[in-house]
This record gives sequence, C-alpha cells and structure tokens, in this order.
Amino acid sequence: ALETLKMFEKKDSRVKSAAATNLSFLYYLENELAQAANYADLAVNSDRYNPAALTNKGNTVFANGDYEKAAEFYKEALRNDCSCTEALYNLGLTYKKLNRIDEALDCFLKLHAILRNSAQVLQQIANIYELMEDPNQAIEWLMQLISVVPTDPHVLSKLGKLYDNEGDKSQAFHYYYESYRYFPSNIEVIEWLGAYCID
Repeated sequence: ALETLKMFEKKDSRVKSAAATNLSFLYYLENELAQAANYADLAVNSDRYNPAALTNKGNTVFANGDYEKAAEFYKEALRNDCSCTEALYNLGLTYKKLNRIDEALDCFLKLHAILRNSAQVLQQIANIYELMEDPNQAIEWLMQLISVVPTDPHVLSKLGKLYDNEGDKSQAFHYYYESYRYFPSNIEVIEWLGAYCID
C-alpha cells in the first residue's frame, strides 16, 4: 500500500494530497510518527481544505502530547467539513485529555446525533458522565450501549459496578453475573460474585 501510494506523490496537488493523507494514516497505524507527521504536512500543504489531512496532522500532534495544538487541527478540519466524524471524535478525546469535560461531552453528543448506534460514542458519553459523578446518566448511556453490544463483558461489569456503588445489589448481581457468563476469567468480577454469595 505504501509503495502504491508513493507513486502518486508526483501528481497534481489534489491527488498528491489524497495520497499523502493515506500515507500519513498508514505510517500512523505503524506508529512511525515522524513519517506520519511528514506526510500529514505534505497533505495539508497540497490541499489546506482537506479535512482528513488536517485530522491526521492533529493525530500526530496528539500522539506527541500537544493536545491544545491537536484541538486546533481538529477544529480546522471541522470548519472545512462539519460532517468529519473522525475529527469530532478526536476533538472529544482531546478535550477529555485537557480536562474540559463539558466540551468533550458536547462533541460526543453531537457525534451521537450523527452516529446513533456507535458503541465507541456511547461508551465515551457514559464515561464522561461517570467522570462528572453522575451515575444515573452513566447507567442510562451504558444501557443504550448494551442494546448495541449485548455480550460485551466489560460494559456489563461496569454496569454491575455502578449499580453496586448505588447500593442496588440485585441489579449489580445481574450485570456482574452476565459479565461472568461471557468472560469467566475476570478476577474482579469473580471476587464480587463470591463476596455477594457469602453475604
């Protein structure tokens, strides 16, 4: 894939930008951040209005820990294409890293309006409500999540934990037991179930 895309580098700026965008993404997946950044720069310079190129540039900056600068690239990508879901998702993650929880929630709620059944988006919204110490909202979003991925043992155990923290032992038992059914090797879940049976 890398070799094929490199053949397009000599073409006109539109084609060059598309090839460089894909090369940047491939290098990013291989964790070669310097190469990913180089091709992201090339893609952005070839076409300043390419939202995928701007998102890739944001990703390389994010990976280097410069979250403020990453947020700027994601916002610019969204200014060029308001339906760029990757930029919006990554902007939400960036705001989480910056501890700007309300802005992160806003990003993920916008994404939820676009991607109604995205498990990743539902999980992020539930996690943010948990960070905001609003367990009822976290439970509500996790319930939506298990309607999308009903056999995910981690989501089920998270529901068990939240219900346990709320003092609802029977609901906690139900979700911990469901989690155990799908993944019987989670020691934390086994310990909870054992303690529940002793009680």
